[in-house]
Amino acid sequence: MRTRNGTRRGWWRFARHYVEMVVAMAVGMLVVGAAVRGVLALADVEFSASRHPGPASLEMAFAMSAGMAVWMRRRGHGWPSVLEMCGAMFVPALALLPLLRLGAVAPDSVIALEHLAMLPLMLLVMLRRRGEYGV
Repeated sequence: MRTRNGTRRGWWRFARHYVEMVVAMAVGMLVVGAAVRGVLALADVEFSASRHPGPASLEMAFAMSAGMAVWMRRRGHGWPSVLEMCGAMFVPALALLPLLRLGAVAPDSVIALEHLAMLPLMLLVMLRRRGEYGV
């Protein structure tokens, strides 16, 4: 049985890891996202989040997943955990696309809704594997 202090330390590691992954997602969004947009610009292809929310949403999920996957592998996580966490990045995008098509979601709100759903889904995946994330 863990002591109270040991449990607190475990939850601190868990919270720190969550924040690290959010930062890694942001770095992925900036670095990988910029690279993808650069390649698309060289190919003379441009899509904005407001005019093309579907592709922009999937590109965002990809860029964030890439940054997070690199960080998770660096921290020693196995591929099943990495892929499960990447799934948490893509599920909101894939769930929003039919709603967008039906007109239930405004094109300008897709990216914001995607981000709002990603963070709690990521937390649920981490809670599912508490032992791996420090608790």
